[in-house]
Amino acid sequence: MSAEPEALRARLSEGAAALGVTLSDEQRGQLLDYLALLGKWNKVYNLTAVRDPAEMLTHHLLDSLSIIAPLRRHTRGQPTRLLDVGSGGGLPGVVIAICCPEIQVSCVDAVAKKAAFVQQVAVALRLPNLRGLHARVEAVQDKFDVITSRAFASLADFTQWSAPALAEGAVWLAMKGKRPDDEIAALPPGVEVFHVEQLQVPGLRAERCLLWLRPRA
Repeated sequence: MSAEPEALRARLSEGAAALGVTLSDEQRGQLLDYLALLGKWNKVYNLTAVRDPAEMLTHHLLDSLSIIAPLRRHTRGQPTRLLDVGSGGGLPGVVIAICCPEIQVSCVDAVAKKAAFVQQVAVALRLPNLRGLHARVEAVQDKFDVITSRAFASLADFTQWSAPALAEGAVWLAMKGKRPDDEIAALPPGVEVFHVEQLQVPGLRAERCLLWLRPRA
């Protein structure tokens, strides 16, 4: 193995540890293989504006890994159905599927080639708990325990469009940069934010937060 993959593997291990995420050797390998697939197919599928592997590791893998510990605290290791809305190249959905085999992850995107890429990743990395869906989120028929998004849309649009896919007792999990107080204020009366979690992504000099939302009782 060349020095660059070794350096990426070391940074991934350090970053995961800092985020409180324990990775097996197989999971580390799958995450790095996913990063390589993202880089390889980016020109064809236009998956990300970030091109440098080291930057992709920080901006995509570690950023997505920051959701794993909070998500595990919520699911407590129980079988869970998760929908990743506007998933693009599979972020954070693919990372969740790799790190949490007990979670059935569906990555939905309105762009066919992006959904096809996620399906390709599921086959290449042998992830039976991952699938790519080509659809608008409003058209998704299944019900999910957790619905997540990463820089997808405003909180009002995200919750409104995906509400039909919420199972009973389900939550929304929105990954954002700086705490979006204006978006929180614009939420409809039927949706409440019940927790805001500040995230520290190793190597990323930008604010990150995780918003937990649910239908108001």
